[in-house]
Amino acid sequence: MLGTTLTKRLYYTKYSGSSLDRKKQVKTKPKKKEAAEEEQEKDTTEKVRVMSGRTKTKIRKKLFAFSRLHKRLTFVTLTFVNEVTDEQAIKVLRKFIDNTKKRGKNFQYLWVAERQTENKIFPDNIHFHMITNKYWDIQKTWNYWLDLQRRNGIVPRDESFKASSAFDVKKVDTKNPKQVGTYLTKYVTKNKAEFKCQVWNCSKSISALYTDFYTDYSFLEELQRLKKDEIKEVPLEFCTLHLVPLDKTTIRFYDRLENKNRKTLENLNQQENASIKK
Repeated sequence: MLGTTLTKRLYYTKYSGSSLDRKKQVKTKPKKKEAAEEEQEKDTTEKVRVMSGRTKTKIRKKLFAFSRLHKRLTFVTLTFVNEVTDEQAIKVLRKFIDNTKKRGKNFQYLWVAERQTENKIFPDNIHFHMITNKYWDIQKTWNYWLDLQRRNGIVPRDESFKASSAFDVKKVDTKNPKQVGTYLTKYVTKNKAEFKCQVWNCSKSISALYTDFYTDYSFLEELQRLKKDEIKEVPLEFCTLHLVPLDKTTIRFYDRLENKNRKTLENLNQQENASIKK
């Protein structure tokens, strides 16, 4: 008999971290749209949320897995032209994402909320950072983002003012592990603020990505042979944590995770296409 949970995972499920492996909840009778929206609004306004250490680790893993599947990603910053509540901001963000989904296929994204600590006009105003696989028409999307705010009651104090930095896009070269780490985790690790809304979310395809795999000791032995002096050991209560630098030499050791995720997304796409044809 297998004695530990870890041993069972090693033999029966070599990969983990995907939403596809969660236990399916029993479906209840669908609520009317109005009632569902009221309940969602109540849920987001009454709770004060923070990004826990566990959540930050999960986000970093998802971003790493995501970056391995694309040659280039885009780093998007969405800010507001006036002071907003967290509840207002999250509504506008959801509308922006929903519209983007409708206008293009296979839109994948992960966003995090952050406070604008250096904004002297609107101190601690919420804004969002988002990683996507999309090529953006910057001028067109910038105008749409400003118009979307306006239609939801968020207007600049000066009507003639159009914030040039409200929609900012940077390209991320995923071939460079250090650049990926800098862009994709900088705004996650330092985030300690409290919010009255979700602190992060991602598309279904990113949620389905596997972030971890189980293997034998030979994996570590090979890494130690290549990076012996750079691997740091952290003794814990029940195990030893090995911190391995991520670079062009070590990243190839995670190819099995990339291959698993490519097959996972292929299966998801096939299932979605089959459901559409029905």
